[in-house]
Amino acid sequence: MKLGARIFKTGLAIIVSLYFAIWVGLEPPMFAALAAAFAIQPSIYRTFQTILEQVQANVIGAVLGVIFVMTFGHEPFVVGLVVILAIAIILKVKLEPTTIPLAIVTIIIVMESPADNFIEFATGRFMLIIIGVFAAFLVNLLFIPPRYETKLYHKMLKATEDIIQWTMLFLRKDADPRMLKRDISRLDEQMVKLDNLYLLYKEERNYFLKNKYGKARKIVLFRQMLITTKKSFIVLKNLERRSEELHQLPCEVQKEIEMQLNRLTQYHDRILLRYVGKVQSLPADETVQEINDGKAALTDLYINLYYDPDTVRTQWLHILPAVSQIVEYQEQLEHLDHLVDSFFSYHKKENKVTVQEQEEE
Repeated sequence: MKLGARIFKTGLAIIVSLYFAIWVGLEPPMFAALAAAFAIQPSIYRTFQTILEQVQANVIGAVLGVIFVMTFGHEPFVVGLVVILAIAIILKVKLEPTTIPLAIVTIIIVMESPADNFIEFATGRFMLIIIGVFAAFLVNLLFIPPRYETKLYHKMLKATEDIIQWTMLFLRKDADPRMLKRDISRLDEQMVKLDNLYLLYKEERNYFLKNKYGKARKIVLFRQMLITTKKSFIVLKNLERRSEELHQLPCEVQKEIEMQLNRLTQYHDRILLRYVGKVQSLPADETVQEINDGKAALTDLYINLYYDPDTVRTQWLHILPAVSQIVEYQEQLEHLDHLVDSFFSYHKKENKVTVQEQEEE
């Protein structure tokens, strides 16, 4: 079992909130710990956003709780009514739904305060909630900051390697169809996770102006990396979906598709390795020319196939999207290569790669 940074930070936020609540003399400190556990988020930016929204949601809950207790008392049905009203207001003002659980906790804690000195007890317990929320923010800001660039790069590299491996196995007719279908489903889920990870990386703010433009360039670069990985996956899915028709193509066309995809996947792998410094130079002019010649040869062969009297037109049209996706894959790779080259050619002092070696599982 692997314990992630978020697990440690949740525990640390609870410790900090408990100690701080004890230090300021607010009772019971467990309410602060409860709020800290709810407030921990996967990124510093999201924690900051959570603080702003949690404070607003908790103020709504606390104010409603105080008003209703002073008006109608502590009856259980009153607590339930306040919870319903608070949720409705939170949704109406378009706060994040994730703020609702802690707002409900705040309402229950405030409304269950003793009748004697109710305002004093309710205020103290509300302050405990706020202490917990701020403890979570401080821990997320100062301890084990998330390394989303490293995570995103390595997960994208692993997904790309899997896609390339399956593509080559398919073209050589060595792929097990059932295993390929199952892995395509897994890779579909992986693409969603990559999207979410990219959003987390994009959300992370730079707190120093000198890093602002370098981060902006990397966001553009990683977006294109993700687009290119998705395009390679679309190529694989198109090949798998049209497997029977593709294997019925003339051997000459099948061989050209295999050769072109072999060139493109090597090109893709080289670009990703160049970003982390494992490849220093640009691809040779001969390599680029070979890729362009391959595109021309493949498209010419496939267009000429349309006029072959033995070609079934409906079958030709069915395979056309797969061929067009291969051509588009090359275009996305060329754009990615251009971005990587620009990244290392201009503003060298600002453009720093912070990808670290992948940690052992």
